[in-house]
Parts: sequence; C-alpha cells; structure tokens
Amino acid sequence: MNKMTEEKVNQYVKHYPIANRFSFPIHEHMTVYEFERNEWIVREGVKPDALIYMVEGKAKIYTTHQNGKVSLINFVKPGDYIGEMELLHEDYYSKGIQASTRTVCYNIPLSTCREKLLEDVVFLRELAIFLSKKATFMSTKSSQSQAFPLENRLAHFILELADQGAYREKHVTVCDYLGVSYRHLLHVLQTFCEKGYLYKDGRAYRIHNDEALQLLAQGLR
Repeated sequence: MNKMTEEKVNQYVKHYPIANRFSFPIHEHMTVYEFERNEWIVREGVKPDALIYMVEGKAKIYTTHQNGKVSLINFVKPGDYIGEMELLHEDYYSKGIQASTRTVCYNIPLSTCREKLLEDVVFLRELAIFLSKKATFMSTKSSQSQAFPLENRLAHFILELADQGAYREKHVTVCDYLGVSYRHLLHVLQTFCEKGYLYKDGRAYRIHNDEALQLLAQGLR
C-alpha cells in the first residue's frame, strides 16, 4: 500500500471528482492510496478506520466460515464504497477485501468524519442508492446461476477478474463461487482454449478473443 503525494492526489481528484457526493469539503480530509495486486485493502475481522471509495482497479470480497472454509462472495469495482457497513454498524464483522489488480482508493478517515458522514443528507442519499444496487446485484446473482449455463457465467467471471488480459484465479475458488464441479470448470476452460477465447500461459490463462467472451457475458452485465 502506497500513500500518494499531494501532486498525484490533485491529479486523481481532478480526474475522479467526488465533491458533489458530500455536503462538506471532503478533500480536506481524505487521502489516496494505491494497492498492488493481491494486497489486502481490508483484512477480515479487522475493522477499517476509513470509508473507502474505489476509483481504479478491481478487488474481491472473501469471508471465512466457521469450518475454516474461505469463500469468494462478491467483487468491488470503481464507484463502489468499502467500509460502508462498518460506518453504519460499529459491531459489523468486516469481510476480507483483496485487490485483484492495481487499485486506487480514496480513504475518508472515520476518526474525524464519522459524525459528518452520518449527518450528511447528500452522502446518505448517495449511500442508500449504492446499497440498494448492491442488494439487487446479490439477489440477481443467485437467480443467474439457475438461468445461465456455466459458459456464460465463467466468461463474465473471467472478464471481471482479468488483470491486463491475464486470468489467474484458483479453480477451487471459482468452483465455490459459481457452484460447479471442478471437472465441469476444467472442461469449459479447455473448450474456451480450443475455441481460441483463451490460451494457457504458465499458471495463467490469457484472453485471446475478448469479443467472444463479451458476447457470452452480455446477459449477465
């Protein structure tokens, strides 16, 4: 994790403005951090000390079950908040959030801004819209597993998590998230390679035909 210089912060704020989302001067409080792939933005069970707004990159949300199994449950993309539930509920158990690509986030410290945020009608309206979209996505995701075959869902998954054209997710994680068998997943990956959508590059798969994957994933976007 690297804290950006004031000069780079000004560049990002100009390119990704968020002042209209708040009724108080948010730029006076926030810092900007850059995370490399696989760095933890939030560690599971460790309450974040800031409300985080992602402006670049992708991240994955994990949770650990009582039996020790770790599951991928959702993604974070530009325009999403992290730590909004911890802001609203102080006893909320934080999920683990790991960068899947280079990621840039705005950090708004709760130590100085919690009360301002909770009393800010402009921000709370913004947060309510975000949470309603998040809830709708989670319910839609459940129904999509019944409505779409694995080919479509895997194409969407690969496009979501590819980093500079490379897809490197562990098969067991993908099987758990998509609700499929290991054998079925390998069969579809092999089919994608045979059709020229992907090609194997060491332990990774590289996207060779982005347009074909986009067409398969179209109904899930």
